[in-house]
Amino acid sequence: MNNITPYSSPHYFIYLLLLLLPIMIGLWFGKRFKFYDFIATVVILIITFFGGNMSQGLSLIFYILYEMLLVFVYLSYRRKKNNFWVFTSFVVLAIIPLVFVKLDPLLKNATISLFGFMGISYLTFKAVEIIMEIRDGAIKDIKPYEFLRFLLFFPTISSGPIDRFRRFQKDVVKVPTRDEYVELLHSGVNKLMQGLLYKFIIGYFFGTLLLPKVQILVMSYRDQAPLGISWALVAYMYVYSMYLFFDFAGYSLFAVSISNFMGVKTPMNFRAPFKSHNIKDFWNRWHITLSFWFRDFIYMRLMFTVIKHKWMKNRVTIANFGYITLFLIMGFWHGETWYYIVYGIFHACAMITNDAWLRFKKKHRKKIPSNKFTEAFAIFLTFNVVCFSFLIFSGILNTLWFS
Repeated sequence: MNNITPYSSPHYFIYLLLLLLPIMIGLWFGKRFKFYDFIATVVILIITFFGGNMSQGLSLIFYILYEMLLVFVYLSYRRKKNNFWVFTSFVVLAIIPLVFVKLDPLLKNATISLFGFMGISYLTFKAVEIIMEIRDGAIKDIKPYEFLRFLLFFPTISSGPIDRFRRFQKDVVKVPTRDEYVELLHSGVNKLMQGLLYKFIIGYFFGTLLLPKVQILVMSYRDQAPLGISWALVAYMYVYSMYLFFDFAGYSLFAVSISNFMGVKTPMNFRAPFKSHNIKDFWNRWHITLSFWFRDFIYMRLMFTVIKHKWMKNRVTIANFGYITLFLIMGFWHGETWYYIVYGIFHACAMITNDAWLRFKKKHRKKIPSNKFTEAFAIFLTFNVVCFSFLIFSGILNTLWFS
């Protein structure tokens, strides 16, 4: 049996349903079968990582042991001391496996991907969050099995949403009442149906049926227009944007749905992002758990450090520096190719422009109209700015211009 990517095939959903039934029956009667939860997790991990190719599974085991060692060594240290550079060293050590994996395609070194397995980014975000919150004193104690349960929570293991340890811990320790669990079941069923619609119907239409045909049309104009820019490329921009949203949002809905069936209120990852009024609003609606993770653990901490050490004095300059740093990191996280980096820079510039507009609007509030038309125009403009950024992100320009 080959590895099965989560939520990608009917087989996975069949295995999932069979494994979930005892968990759901237990919760219905007010019980959590912790040992069975462990067994179900092991089965899903075997299906996902230990199929025909066991290298991913072995990498996962090695990675978990490595991160666990870091977390508990730092926890032991933090109980006695709180040195900034020691903390920074542990954070760097925690992200090194992810850095190796991200550098692998660039260096083309087969030995560097020792940690290469599906979902390493999201597990790393969780591990780093724990180290940071231990440093802050928000997490004062954590047991090895709690660490494993949090990192290996199988509904979200491959692509999120990225939960927070303390929020997750409250859910898995508490057993919901019958009425609370009925609400979770109702929510889970609704999200499951919505996820099926998004990923396997709408996402399939845009991604499998439509996108390849539009791409062929784009390439047909390669030598017929300056830089190959054509109306077909505009069509590709919108089709790809729809595919990207419905495919990923569908996956995220599955993850939240299965979490609900297990009595866990995993946070939502998307909230009508194409209804955003500006680019900042968009990042509060798109891949929410990731954008909030970057905001809380990179942007806000960077801002605090810059202000504390007085590296810059002007608040606007500080914020702009933070945007550029944040979105460059996000771009590099997606991959070491020019279009991911440009995608990050584009969004940093969009955030800087948006802040400048909001400051201007605040000063000239009486002169700038605010009505349904301006609101609709703001949504339309934001939608097109976002879609253009996804055109960059898609890599089609790299294919069109350089391949």
